[in-house]
Amino acid sequence: MMRRLIALAALIALAGCWQDMAEQPKDVAYDPSGAWSDGASARPLVAGTVARGAIDRLESLIVPPQVTPALLERGRERFTIYCMPCHGYDGTGDGRVVQRGFPPPPSYLTARLRAAPAAHFLGVIENGFGVMYPYGDRVPPADRWAIVAYIRALQLAGGVAPSHPARGDVPVDTAFPSEVAP
Repeated sequence: MMRRLIALAALIALAGCWQDMAEQPKDVAYDPSGAWSDGASARPLVAGTVARGAIDRLESLIVPPQVTPALLERGRERFTIYCMPCHGYDGTGDGRVVQRGFPPPPSYLTARLRAAPAAHFLGVIENGFGVMYPYGDRVPPADRWAIVAYIRALQLAGGVAPSHPARGDVPVDTAFPSEVAP
């Protein structure tokens, strides 16, 4: 009797394993559906809907932070992690990836990039440019500003990477001269 109960319990347990959740009835986004009178399976967003955190994100990209030694140090750290493999230690576009055959990025020391507003660098970090893929999902807005401040420090130093911006190798009041991002 006990063996029959165990066998029955095992059979019931195994029967539950054969349910395939991928083949259950469900609505797939943008497929037609009878759930709504217009035949759509999803409802349109309410007019004026703003994604959670979008306003704070936009505000953090519009107003540049005060350039401090701590911001430059953070920018140096983030630059080393995200930018140096291609742009090189001094921002001239001769990083390790380039040395192994990747197309070189432009030097930050060119007249065009020295004259470019901070918004240009913020946009390139977020959206990518040319063969550079976007870093918007990897680098938060505060770190983007820090990287841009460090790029400005590299430009001011003439391509000589300041070893420790926190010690005052770079004038901190000249990184964002009256620039405003889009």
